[in-house]
Amino acid sequence: MNSFTVEHTPAEIVKVFPKASDLFKKRRIDFCCGGDRPLGTVFTEKNMDEVAVLSELNTAFEIWSKEDHEVIDWDRVPLSELVDHIVHKHHAYLNEELSPLGQFVTKIFRVHGDAHPHLQELHRLYNDFKVDMEAHMVKEENEVFPLVKEYEKNPSQELAEQIHIENGGLEDEHESQGNILKRMREITNDFIPPAGACNSYQITYARLAELETDTFQHVHLENNVLFKRIKS
Repeated sequence: MNSFTVEHTPAEIVKVFPKASDLFKKRRIDFCCGGDRPLGTVFTEKNMDEVAVLSELNTAFEIWSKEDHEVIDWDRVPLSELVDHIVHKHHAYLNEELSPLGQFVTKIFRVHGDAHPHLQELHRLYNDFKVDMEAHMVKEENEVFPLVKEYEKNPSQELAEQIHIENGGLEDEHESQGNILKRMREITNDFIPPAGACNSYQITYARLAELETDTFQHVHLENNVLFKRIKS
């Protein structure tokens, strides 16, 4: 691919150029739940300067392309390996991070909530996200991912349809979780701590930004790769 155009979707671009996710987050362009719409449509809806955004995107891609990167073509990786990658990388990260990060979110709300009222909403949003994601991962690991592995061994129309039925609920949950992350970014000024913020405040925002990055990549792999490869 030489350059990206308004015809490309954010999901397609991130598959080829993973670092594009940073630009899309900065510009608040969805590349996971709603990532299958052409950039031209997104630019129109958001009233963005398409020339400026495409120029920034393609310049970054040109520089990145000259560097040495190993990009995994997830469209060709066996489904079982893709599922294991999601579980061992993204689910493991969430299982390790959600509770300790929640303690930081609670701490800054308790200490700084009076001076910074948005921390009350952040606290509520984070806990909603935590509860949703924990239940979501259990459903995937216990119900949906075993079906995907069975489909890889014995593909059938019936099994594919069953997976897509299960995934319909998962995609709704992905959208809800994505909206929570977008709102957290909005009320935290793109996860930039206020001037003079204490160390705990700074750590909390940095870890929230990392959580967003990992979760969007996680959802992108599921919505735009894994489930799209299962043909019903």
